[in-house]
Order: sequence, then C-alpha cells, then structure tokens
Amino acid sequence: MFIDGKWVDANSGQMRTIINPYNQEEIAMVAEGDQSDAKAAIAAARQAFDQGNWPNTPATERAGIVRRIAELIERDKEELAELESLDTGKTVEESRWDMDDIAGVFRYYAEIGDKDGGEIIASPVPNSVSKVVHEPVGVCGQITPWNYPLLQASWKLAPALVTGNSLVMKPSEITPLTTVKVFELIEEAGIPAGVANLVLGAGNTVGSELSTNVDVDLISFTGGIETGKKIMQAASVNVKKLALELGGKNPNLVFADTDFETAVDQAMNAVFFHAGQICSAGTRLIVEESIHDKFVEALVERVKNIKIGSGFNPDTQMGPLISAEHLAKVEHYVEAGIKEGAQLVLGGKRPEEPALQNGFFYLPTIFTDCTADMSIVQDEAFGPIITVEKFRTEEEAVELANNSIYGLAGGVWTNDIVKAERCAVKMRMGTVWINDFNLYFPHAPWGGFKQSGIGRELGKLGLEEYTETKHIFQNLNPEPINWFDNE
Repeated sequence: MFIDGKWVDANSGQMRTIINPYNQEEIAMVAEGDQSDAKAAIAAARQAFDQGNWPNTPATERAGIVRRIAELIERDKEELAELESLDTGKTVEESRWDMDDIAGVFRYYAEIGDKDGGEIIASPVPNSVSKVVHEPVGVCGQITPWNYPLLQASWKLAPALVTGNSLVMKPSEITPLTTVKVFELIEEAGIPAGVANLVLGAGNTVGSELSTNVDVDLISFTGGIETGKKIMQAASVNVKKLALELGGKNPNLVFADTDFETAVDQAMNAVFFHAGQICSAGTRLIVEESIHDKFVEALVERVKNIKIGSGFNPDTQMGPLISAEHLAKVEHYVEAGIKEGAQLVLGGKRPEEPALQNGFFYLPTIFTDCTADMSIVQDEAFGPIITVEKFRTEEEAVELANNSIYGLAGGVWTNDIVKAERCAVKMRMGTVWINDFNLYFPHAPWGGFKQSGIGRELGKLGLEEYTETKHIFQNLNPEPINWFDNE
C-alpha cells in the first residue's frame, strides 16, 4: 500500500492471495488493509491538502505531472496490459486497448486542467469586481470496481489530481495489481507525499471507513447499486459530495431499416467483450418484429463460434468470469430466466472442454421470448447473456427501453436519422449511441439517469466533479450605508 509517500504493509500484517480467473492459480500476494490503514491514509491526505502545497501549486505544474503519468503508462503499456489480463481474465489485446485509453484520459485532463482561470461576471454594483472561481474539493475517497480496474481508476485519478485535490484510492480487493503498478508510476512522476494514497482491502472495512470518515470531502464510487445506496447513507454523516456510477441494464434497439450485418456484429460486441462484465453492456436486445427471427438466427450462428479461453492465447475472443461467486450469480440468473419462461436458444452452461475446467468460464448465452417483467431482463446479471425482446412500433421500442430502474446507456440501430434522433431524445439514459455501441472517449461525459448513479465522469463535467464553485465579490469603492443611524 502507498500511504504518505511510502510503501507500507498493512497494520495487521494480513495478506490476500490474488488469483488468475483463467485457472485459479496464485499470481500475487498483496497487503490486506483495514480501517486503521484507511484512517492513516485519510490523515495523510488531509495533511497534504490542508497544510501542503499541492492545492496551490500552479495548475500548469499539476497538469505537467498528470501528463508525465500518461507518458509512464505508455512506456509500461505491455507490462500493465499483461497484469490486467492476469488479474481479470480478459484478453491481453483488450487490455492493450485499455492502456491506450487510460493514457488518453490522463493526457486529456492534463490538457484541460490548466485552462480554468475563473470567470468575471456582471455586477449590479458600480466600481466592483465579481468573479467565479473553481477550487479543489479537498480529500477524495475513490473506490473502483473489478471489471476495468485501471480504466476506472484513471477516470477518477486524473481529474482529482489535476484540480489540486488529495485522495485515497481503494481498488477492488480481487483485482488490485494494475492500480498498485500505476501508483508506482504516480510516485515516479513526482506527486508530493500524501497527495495520492492507496489502501488495499475489503469494502466493508476500507470502503466503509472512506464513506463514514468526516475528513473525507468527496466519495467517487463505481460498482453495484446496493453498495452505492449504502455509501449514500454513510456519506450523509458530513454531507460528502458524491459521484456514483451504479451500473445499467442497457437496451439495444434494432429497427428493420438498419444495416443488418453490422447490427448483428455490433449486438455481439455490445455484450461479449470481457464476458459481458461491462456496466454499459447492451444485454437487452430489442428487435423489430419483422426481422426478429432472421436476426436471432444470424446472431446465434455468430455467437456460437466465439472462442473462449486464456486471455494470453491470441485466438481467444472471450475470457472467464471474474470469480466463483460471480459465476454462481450468472448461473442463478440463467436458471431464473428459464423458470420465468424465457427460451434458452444458446449456451446457458459452463463449457465442457477439459482445459477450461479450472477457470470461471461460462458460455455465451442467448434467451428469446423475453418480456420486461422477467428478472433476467430487469436485473444486471453482469455476464455473457443477451435477452431478446420484440417491438412493433417506435413508441413501443422506446417504452421498452425506458422500462428499467437504470438509465446508464443504450443504442439505436436505424438508417433513418430522424427516427434515431427521436428515439435518442426520448430514451432516459446518460448516453445514447446511434449506429454504434460501447464507445467511450475522454471528451464525452459518462454517467446515468435514475438509479444508475449521480454525477458524471469524463469530459469537462468529470473535471467539475472534483471542484467547488466559489463566488468572490470585491467592492473597489466601499461607502457607508448609514442604515443604522448613530443619532
């Protein structure tokens, strides 16, 4: 763990074994922190913010350090990609793409982080100056998920650092390796002691302390909805600022007038990268009735040829699920779908190949005859599962898309650009892709409507999450009012 500029063991001396989900082999032993370690890291961050120079360091200098982090990530891209694939099971090629995206996030915030010099606004008082400035929030607690460990960390680290905050990051306890490595790079880039701290450990210890500790000013969390609700309650102790991304059950609408082959291909891409363990996965496939049967047939033919295996095999297209616990969760939802009357047309079981028996693998799965009241349609199973629903009219398609407690993302496939825009306007979610899916880039804000969360990451809004807005008014010619007469 990295606390106050030093690499330290857990106070308790406890360690955790990190395993490869491909074969359950041990790949690392890491410190297992608890509340005491979190408190030490928070104290270091508080000291660095309140008495250190980082918040008042020129923005250009802070941006230079963030840019240096991007350069170091690019330098160590292959090592980071291999660590990420060992830790998560995803293909190493996907991890290389992630590293490019991560470096891009740090570069983006380095470019825009020193451009905000405040704003002069109109004043009704003669001979006065009225300005609005943005200042760092303070100490930020950052809790990241296991599915995209370093990508999600970058979305939090880069804007927090460039705006002058101090922070304590807690990665998922089961996939911490690339976050540990990037903190080595943060140290190498020259971040002052106490500004960036890393505590490893479980959510119910380290995460709980970050959420309840009154010296933490902001919590940024990406993860499950139930944990997010608990964090909201815990953060109320000192009314922390909150930035929460709590997942989604994302609709992918396919109209009959779309490019058929492209839509089939992208329906696969929307779900089966990283075995469906993506918060934006387009697992709710909603297809116009006139092409439904043909579309499902074509999709099944493509999906049954997906090659699963080790992320280090160049032929592998999909790796394992993250853990035995998560595999059991996916199996539970498949069983529930069958009981609820959905038709299992592909997959729905573990693979039979002997070479895959030690890993947490699950076959790509497709259900048809799905309805919006099924748990397999409404709940975020977070696995390689597509549920297929039908619609007849544009209005019905949008109604189905919005029939969810979530509102993270969705897609629309049609060659009618007017229709696409109508649907996009009516779809209650933070991102709508038209004739594309799962496209992220640093300039575009990311976050959800409804119970998919609060706030935004990425883009300028992702920067603003880590700032407080202050109005400063200066009267250049003050005069007495004489309301309270001294006579």
